[in-house]
Amino acid sequence: MKSVKEIVIPQLAESLVSATIDKWLKQPGDRIEMYEPICELITDKVSAELPSTIAGTLVEILVGNGETVPVGTPVCRVETEAASAEAAQPTDAAKGTNTNVNTESGDDGDKSMRNRFSPAVQQLAAEHGVRLADLTGTGLGGRITRKDILAYVASGAGQASAPAAAKPVISPPSTTVSEVRSSGLHLTESPRTPTVPSQSASISGRGEDFIDVSPIRSAIARNTMLSVNEIPHGWMMIEVDVTNLVQLRNKVKDEFMKREGINLTYLAFVLKAVVNALKDFPIMNSMWAVDKIIVKRDINISLAVGTEESVATPVIKNADHKTIAGLAREIDDLARRGREGKLTLSDMQGGTFTVNNTGSFGSIITNPIINYPQAAILTFESIVKRPVVINDMIAIRSMANMCLSLDHRVLDGVICGRFLQRVKDNLESFNQDTKLY
Repeated sequence: MKSVKEIVIPQLAESLVSATIDKWLKQPGDRIEMYEPICELITDKVSAELPSTIAGTLVEILVGNGETVPVGTPVCRVETEAASAEAAQPTDAAKGTNTNVNTESGDDGDKSMRNRFSPAVQQLAAEHGVRLADLTGTGLGGRITRKDILAYVASGAGQASAPAAAKPVISPPSTTVSEVRSSGLHLTESPRTPTVPSQSASISGRGEDFIDVSPIRSAIARNTMLSVNEIPHGWMMIEVDVTNLVQLRNKVKDEFMKREGINLTYLAFVLKAVVNALKDFPIMNSMWAVDKIIVKRDINISLAVGTEESVATPVIKNADHKTIAGLAREIDDLARRGREGKLTLSDMQGGTFTVNNTGSFGSIITNPIINYPQAAILTFESIVKRPVVINDMIAIRSMANMCLSLDHRVLDGVICGRFLQRVKDNLESFNQDTKLY
C-alpha cells in the first residue's frame, strides 16, 4: 500500500529559525533513496544539502527555488511503500533480537543499518569519489564505517569510479602566490571576484546592477553591525621578527608536503603561538555577558576563511591539544571545504577567539571587526623584508605586523599588550629545532 509523506526543514542548529531553498536536486517523478540529498539549503551561517528522511518517489515540490521558509515547514511530498515497509520492519527487528551480530565482521544476518551513513562517512566518501552503494559495511547492522572506506580506497577499487563520482569543482585560472604571501588560507590560488548578475536597470540614464542579498550576506551584515554598535572596539599593533620562522618553514615544508600531502603555512605556527599565549592569558578567551564576563575553558580558534561571496569563520575545536602539524591539517581541511562550500553548521559553532591571516592578500595593517560575541580578534599581516637595527647595526630581517581588536568592556591595554608580547615571543622563539609533531 502506497502513502504520501512530507519532508520538512529540520532544526539544523539551535539558533536556526529559517532556511532558503537554493536549488532542487530532484524533480517530481524522480526516485529518492534514504538519506539522498534532494535540495540545497542556504542558512544564515552555511549552505547545506537536505537529505531525504524516507525512500520513495518525489511527487510534489511545495517550496520553490529562492523561497525562505521557517524550520519545520514541509518542502515536498514523497510517495512511499510505507505500509509494507513498516509491516516488515517489526519482523526483521524481532529476528534481530535473537541473532548474535558481529559488529566488526558485518554479519549477513542483519543489514538494518546498511543505508544509514554518518556525516563523517559521507564526507570521506565524497573526498575519495567512492559510491557507498559499492561497499560492504562491517559496522553494526551492516553500517559502513570510515575504516571500510579507507580500506576500499587502499585496495584501489575506488580509483576508477572516483572521477565520475566526485562533484566537479570549477576553479578560476590560478596564479602562483609569492613565497611571502603563500601563508594565507587561499593556499595556491588567488581569491575569485564575485560575479555580477547580467540584469541591470537604468536610473536617470545610468545603468546599475542589482545583487540580491543572500541569507549568508544578510547574516554578515547583521553580525558586523551588532559587533560595531554594541562592542567598544580598541586596537593595538605589534611587529614581529619572523626571520627564524621563515627559515624553519623553508627547511621543513618540502618534507611536510611529502609526508602530509598539504602545504605547511605560516598560519599553523601563528595559531600555535596564539594558543600558547591564550593559555597564559585566559581572559583573552572570553566574552561579555552584561553582569559577568564568561571565560571559556576550551580554546576553540575561529578562522576567517574568505570565498568569492562571503567570509566564514569555521572553528578548530580544542586547538590547544593540537601540534603544529595537527593545526596545519585542520587549516587545510577547513579552508578547502570553505572554498568548496562544504562547511557544516557544526564547523561554525563554538569559537572563542578569532585569527585572520590578512597577510595572504599583502596587507600590512588591518583594523578587524570583532567576531561577536567574542572579546578579541587577531590578524597576522604580510611578511616583508625590512632593514632593522640590531645591536646598533642594520640587518635585513623578515618582519610582520600583528593587529588586535579588543572589546574594551572586557579587556584593557595592559593585558592585551602583554598578550601580544607573549604571542610575539612565541613566534620569535621558533627555530631550526622546533618540532612539528
